[in-house]
Amino acid sequence: MFGKRSNKKTINYDTAGKTPVIRASICTGEKVAGFKDQKTGRFEECMVIRGEKDMRDFLKIYGVEESQIKKEW
Repeated sequence: MFGKRSNKKTINYDTAGKTPVIRASICTGEKVAGFKDQKTGRFEECMVIRGEKDMRDFLKIYGVEESQIKKEW
């Protein structure tokens, strides 16, 4: 009834105005993936990264290469 979605489509984002970012907490180690607006610096959260599977899902869903992602602490 409450199963996971198996149908994952690629979601487009504004590649000219937004940068993919992983925000990581130094204290807790929690990681959040999202996009940072290059003009305003505002961060838009997309999903929590709990492991490698979540990271692969983020890369696949948003069509991002791992080399494009910046890390912020």
